[in-house]
Amino acid sequence: MERRTFLKSTAAASAVAAISPKAWAGAGNRIPRVGLIGAGWYGKVDSIALLNVADVEFVSVCDVDSKMLNEAADMLAARQNSKKRPAVYENYKKLLSGHEHDIVIVGTPDHWHSLPMIAAVESGADVYCQKPTGCDVLESKAMLDAARKHDRVVQIGTQRRSTPHLAEAKKRIVDEGLLGDVAHVEVCCYYHMRDSRSLEKAPDIPVPDHLNWDLWCGPAPKLPYNDIMHPRGWRAYMEYGNGIVGDMCVHMFDMTRWLLNLGWPQSISSAGGILVDTQARANITDTQTATFHYDDLNVVWTHRSWGHASNDRYPWAAIIYGDKGTLKLDVNRYEFEPRDGGKKISADAVIETDKFPDAEDKKKWNVGPNTAPGERAHMKNFLQSVQDRSKPVADIEQGHISSASCILANIAMEVGKTLEWDPETHRVTNSDAANEKLKRDWRKPYQHPAG
Repeated sequence: MERRTFLKSTAAASAVAAISPKAWAGAGNRIPRVGLIGAGWYGKVDSIALLNVADVEFVSVCDVDSKMLNEAADMLAARQNSKKRPAVYENYKKLLSGHEHDIVIVGTPDHWHSLPMIAAVESGADVYCQKPTGCDVLESKAMLDAARKHDRVVQIGTQRRSTPHLAEAKKRIVDEGLLGDVAHVEVCCYYHMRDSRSLEKAPDIPVPDHLNWDLWCGPAPKLPYNDIMHPRGWRAYMEYGNGIVGDMCVHMFDMTRWLLNLGWPQSISSAGGILVDTQARANITDTQTATFHYDDLNVVWTHRSWGHASNDRYPWAAIIYGDKGTLKLDVNRYEFEPRDGGKKISADAVIETDKFPDAEDKKKWNVGPNTAPGERAHMKNFLQSVQDRSKPVADIEQGHISSASCILANIAMEVGKTLEWDPETHRVTNSDAANEKLKRDWRKPYQHPAG
């Protein structure tokens, strides 16, 4: 399609699929059996969302942290109808061989997404996998290939595509053509989310007894342990993720692609580095800009983990500029302002605390009332696709495009060159140095899924 011509999307592309909560059953009209791999923060959040919308039975849980593992098993036992405690495992291979699963949730850190996801689809399960798809481009492509080879439904946790007020903005503003011609989008994150502790303030310490650090590191480098790394702080290290671009840009870039019906960018450029927090142990950038170039449209990402946000109402957001108006969107709201006056259109995030109080969840697991409806709708969409064997709204291919594009932005920054990308060959056409970075070196004895 012409990038400046935004036709009305089909209902399948724009609508958030809805099924009756608590009404879904798997093959043979039995309660679907679910396994959870990765029982930390978002593994629990995803599990809560699934239990809120369907009768399922968590039969197994896996984590390399025994404290998190047993905490999750107890939580699931208390919440599911059977009150049965799931079997617990330290190794995902034993979980998959020990049970027949209809669904597997992969909520591990980023460097552990691919191997469990691929093994799960090989076992015959459909998978809900957290974003990003992988830590390198070819790992991510291997996940897509496995899903297609085994004909499995795989939903990626880019739940902005299912967030009610954002789906409304797509239908009401974008699909109706109120923006007019769009040639520029700004996406950003100004959260102070990069750990700034120095070596003196976060020294290397012994690994806690409840954590298998060697297994946690898995195929990634085994760095000395400190209390930044676990739980949740691992994103401060490029060894285990792709920095703020690989974490927060994935969401907003993916949302933009969904809203505007964009595929692969033609080229990607990026610049940045550690410019302010130079004494921190963290090795991800504290300042970075990336541009995703399309025919007649640029999507420009900026993050800073220091200073003030450019707009206090939209510190993590997308702003879409059209010749007829401007649309601002984030997890809390959207606002459309016509360029030549006229009625402004806006809506806040849907809040469903009356239907799903979960006060203890919000307190203990950091389930925000503004983001929880999107989590639940994303799970509904996934279950609908499992039922009718269709592609979900955040199908693995869409997750791969968004994830790999963000990884390529980091590579572009490293090699100092605008990268021309060929999605057919999955190669950069103008940089051998960039192509050498499409696949990371894995720690032995782990084998990279791309060979």
